[in-house]
Amino acid sequence: MGILQLFGKLANGAYVAAWDTSLTLANTLSSSRKPGQVTPAGCPGAGGQWPEYISPKEGDSRCSCPALNALANHGIIPRDGKNIKFTELGERIRETYNFGGTFCYFVPNHAAGLLNKNYATDTFDLAEIDLHNGIEHDASLLREDSALVPDQSKPHIPFIRELLDSATGKDANGKPILTIEDISRFSAKRRVEARETNPDFTLDRAHKTFGSTNASTLLVAFGGRVDDLETFLIEERFPEGWESRILSPMGMTFITFNITILKVERGIDEDKYIAERKAAAEANVEAS
Repeated sequence: MGILQLFGKLANGAYVAAWDTSLTLANTLSSSRKPGQVTPAGCPGAGGQWPEYISPKEGDSRCSCPALNALANHGIIPRDGKNIKFTELGERIRETYNFGGTFCYFVPNHAAGLLNKNYATDTFDLAEIDLHNGIEHDASLLREDSALVPDQSKPHIPFIRELLDSATGKDANGKPILTIEDISRFSAKRRVEARETNPDFTLDRAHKTFGSTNASTLLVAFGGRVDDLETFLIEERFPEGWESRILSPMGMTFITFNITILKVERGIDEDKYIAERKAAAEANVEAS
């Protein structure tokens, strides 16, 4: 990286940090959005009315991210998942999931950099962002590792079922919800088992954090609600009447989001999972 590129990257990071701080402050000083009014009027999904869902057909481009695939499946971005503007993607994420402007700028801009494309002028296909150890990474909670299943466009249903079945929380109506502890425990399981089954397994600190970021989206945007997540993760479709659980008027900022992300990541204890698995195996042997 040249000195000018490095300076530009540092300056951009400082700009995003200052912007995020201002949005976080604005959120603390403003009233939250009211349930039923999270998606802006005039945008797809306003009032829980989502555009028609059409499952992807042969030749359509999809990726390992259910949040982006769902946008395409509902026609919020091009249904074929191709020739998407990076700038447009950020706007649609903002409107649909109510993430803050900083997140909705940083993520597409980061993806553009990984693909050696221009954020302001270029386009991309969803499948392009599955560059391994770019945004896609090993030990995903929703997909098998790309070394084992190169096509990352389709969810791995057994993982999703196991994740949702592990929910220990309950909402006010007694319906199951995933908790931070549930996500951390399942993440530990996936990391251990992926390392054992994938001979090309890699997961550096940055991608561990990125994995916890993806998992935390299930908690902040969906409130961990299993009923909604089942539809979203398996069909990559928005449930009827759904809207983001993020009520912040300026959207979810990095500063606020990082609180959940850090709790998830710090709670991931691979050694504990290994010990529990060993104890269970020994108990089964004794019982037999």
